[in-house]
Amino acid sequence: LNQLYKHTPLQSSFGITNLAIVEGKPTICNLKDLLNHFLDHRRDVVSRRTLYELRKAQERMHLLEGFRIALVNIDEVIALIKGSESPAIAREGLMAKYELSEVQAQAILDLRLQKLTGMERLAIEKEHEELAAEIARLQDILSDGKKVDKIIVDELSEIKEKFNDERRTDIIETQVEIDAEDLIEDEEVVVSLSHQGYAKRVPVTEYREQKRGGKGVKGASSKGEDFVEHLFVASTLSDLLVFTSRGRLHWLKVYQLPETSRTARGRALINLLPLEEGETITTVLPVNEFVEERSVVMATREGYIKKTSLMDFSRPRNGGIIACKLGDGDGLIGVRICYGDDDIILSTKAGMAIRFSEQDVRVMGRNSRGVRGIKLGSDDNVVSITVVAPSSEGETATDENTDDLRVNADDTLLTVCENGYGKRTALCDYRVQSRGGKGLIDIQAGGRNGDVIRAFAASDGSGLMLITSSGKIVRTSSSGISVIGRNTKGVRLINLDDDEAVVAVAHLAESDDGANGEDE
Repeated sequence: LNQLYKHTPLQSSFGITNLAIVEGKPTICNLKDLLNHFLDHRRDVVSRRTLYELRKAQERMHLLEGFRIALVNIDEVIALIKGSESPAIAREGLMAKYELSEVQAQAILDLRLQKLTGMERLAIEKEHEELAAEIARLQDILSDGKKVDKIIVDELSEIKEKFNDERRTDIIETQVEIDAEDLIEDEEVVVSLSHQGYAKRVPVTEYREQKRGGKGVKGASSKGEDFVEHLFVASTLSDLLVFTSRGRLHWLKVYQLPETSRTARGRALINLLPLEEGETITTVLPVNEFVEERSVVMATREGYIKKTSLMDFSRPRNGGIIACKLGDGDGLIGVRICYGDDDIILSTKAGMAIRFSEQDVRVMGRNSRGVRGIKLGSDDNVVSITVVAPSSEGETATDENTDDLRVNADDTLLTVCENGYGKRTALCDYRVQSRGGKGLIDIQAGGRNGDVIRAFAASDGSGLMLITSSGKIVRTSSSGISVIGRNTKGVRLINLDDDEAVVAVAHLAESDDGANGEDE
C-alpha cells in the first residue's frame, strides 16, 4: 500500500498559503480570520449593492414625481410646449413654472402621448407607490446590520441548495508522506562509532552467541590510531542525535548508516552531515523514543550548563538546528540525557569538579545559552560532563537510549591528566553542592600531572584507551587503577617520552580482562 501511495496519483497532497488582501495589504490568515474577512466582504457587497439599488430607485422616483406633476397640469403643459419655439425653451419654461429639475423637464418632453391615457396614468401611480415602498425597504436594510446578515445567510443557503452534492474525495487532517522510512524493516542492529568519527551498523545476527570466557569475534578493523569508542544495539528506525562543537544538532536515522560487515571500518559521519569548516562532532546520542520525562543536558567549555526537554528535539530538520547558543570562544564539550532526578558532575582541566542536582537547572528553550554550572578560575575550562543516576536504581543505570553515558552512583570517577597520571575516586566522595560554585579539588593538576584531559565514570569491568601526541595508543583496564581519595596526585597510567603528552582519552565499555578462552 505504501508503494501504491508513493508511485501513483491515488493520493495527492498540496500546501495552502492563506494569503489575502485585507484593507489593501497582503495578509496571511488562519481559518477564523478568513471567515471573518469573508463575512466583512459579503457585508460590503450587500451594502454597496443595496446602495446602488436605492440610488436607482430614487432616480426613478424623481422622474415619476415629475410625471405626476405633468399629468395633474396636462393641459397647461401641452400649451406651454406648443407655444415654445424650441425644445430648450420648452424645457426652461417647464422648469420655471413647475419647479422641476432639468432631468424631470427633459423626461416630460420625451413622454410619449400614450402615457396620457387613463390606464397609463394609473400605472404611473402604481409604480410610484411600489417604488416608495422599495425605497423604504432599502433604507431599512442599510440602517440595520442584522438585516444585512440575514440577506447573506439567505444567499448562502440558496447556493447550498443549488450546489449541494456529495464530496467525491476524502480530505484527511494530516498529510501522509511516504518516505524511505516507511519502506525500511524495523530490526535490531549493532551500531559502532569509532574515535575518529566512523560509523556503521551490523545486523545482530552477525554476532553469534558464544560461551562464557571465549575470545569473541572481531568487531571492526582499526586503522592507525582509530578504534571503536561506542557500541550499542538500536532499532533501524531509531534516531541518532548528533551534537557538534558549535552547539548545533543534526539528526540521523540508524538505517542511514552504512550496513557493513563486522570487520569493515564504516563511513565518516562528517560525510553524512552538513558540518561547517572546523566543526567537530561532540556527542552522538541514540534515542529509541522521545518522552516528556527526559531532558537533554549540555555543558560548554566556559562552564555553562543547559537543560532542554528531549521533546524539543523530536522533529528533525534538514540542515540541523541550534541546540545551544554559545558565546565567543565557547564550545560544546558534552551532551547527556537526564531522567529528572540525576546528578551532574562537571570536571575542569585545572582539576576541579562540582556535583549538583539536575533539578538545580531549569528547562530552557533551544536557542538559549544556559546558566552557570561551575565558576572557573583564570585559564580554566570544563573538559567533561558526567551524569550520575541515583544509587537506588540498582547495580547499573545504563539505559537502552543512552549507551554508557549515564552511570550508577556506586561507580568511580576516573580522571586522566596530560602527563600520563590519573586516578579513580568513588563518586560518593563528591558531595552534592549548589550549582554555580567553584566545586571541589578532584585531582592535583599542574606540575607533575599537567592539565586534566578528561574525566568519566568507570567501573571495574570497563577500560580506557590513551592516545599520546606521538601517536602511541595504550589500552588498559580500569580495574588496574587504584581507587583513592579526591585531593591526591594519582598514579602513573602510561610511560611517556620527553616532550610527549596524552592528547585524548576514550572510555571503553568493556576491558580485555578474561578474554583467554577459545572461540566457540
